[in-house]
Amino acid sequence: MLGPSGCGKTTLLKLTNRLYEPTSGRITVDGDDIRSLPLTALRRRMGYVIQQSGLFPHMRIEDNVAVVPRLLGWKKDRIHARVEKLLDLVGLPAVDYRRRYPAQLSGGEQQRVGLARALAAEPSTLLMDEPFGALDAITRTRLQDELRRIHAVLGQTVLFVTHDIEEAVRLADKIVVMRSGRVVQYDTPLRIVLEPADEFVADLVGAGDVLRRLSLLPAATAIRPITERTPEITRTEPTVARSAPLRTALSILLESQVARIVVVNEDAQPVGTLDLRAIQLASSPSVDQPDLSQVEPSRQP
Repeated sequence: MLGPSGCGKTTLLKLTNRLYEPTSGRITVDGDDIRSLPLTALRRRMGYVIQQSGLFPHMRIEDNVAVVPRLLGWKKDRIHARVEKLLDLVGLPAVDYRRRYPAQLSGGEQQRVGLARALAAEPSTLLMDEPFGALDAITRTRLQDELRRIHAVLGQTVLFVTHDIEEAVRLADKIVVMRSGRVVQYDTPLRIVLEPADEFVADLVGAGDVLRRLSLLPAATAIRPITERTPEITRTEPTVARSAPLRTALSILLESQVARIVVVNEDAQPVGTLDLRAIQLASSPSVDQPDLSQVEPSRQP
């Protein structure tokens, strides 16, 4: 959920777990109307992560993560195993971190613990309200990568509130753009960048700024597929991940002073090439754009 301050993002998030009671309309989670469920049962389905980690300062890290499972009456051995698994999953080895207190952790580490706590009771939905907004740029990028990795492992539906278009494009399968309490556009990140619904969305994503577009569009949008006519790819050629921004690809291309770079997939296998002309065509709003369904296939939650 993307939009300026005051547009209703956090309100919509809090309606989802009934911190605010809906006065009209209908919200379903896993097919169930939220008002048909007991409040405690609804919230047990959901983890909640806020900008401030909200950890209990007097409790050790293992106890912070274990709060909800204990409330649910889990057995000690199950709680112990879950804490161990989650701390390792968020990159804080349990052997090193479980006995520490929040004050002994950095801001980024505290956010990781907050994420582990939100995942502790195995919720089907994760609500995240600008969780990385107060962190420095380097830590924020690392935690975004961490969240993508965790989502690939666990597969929960994540409702993520942000006012940062780059964060939204980096993380989302689908983006809800909001303005003054209303949904302005709902689409894939790529379509929102390339086909903004109106002037407000265009300004929000910086559609007229070429460098901004290059920062938001993945390398896959400009890829030249490998065919029989493609010159042989060698191991010495510079590479870029297909998910990396075109701006990164352009930097590699210019710094390497080569005619092309190789685009690779998650397994580091070549899937195409990029050159200056391909990047120029992909970044220009005045030319025909690629078939977006082929560039960014939809993923099941």
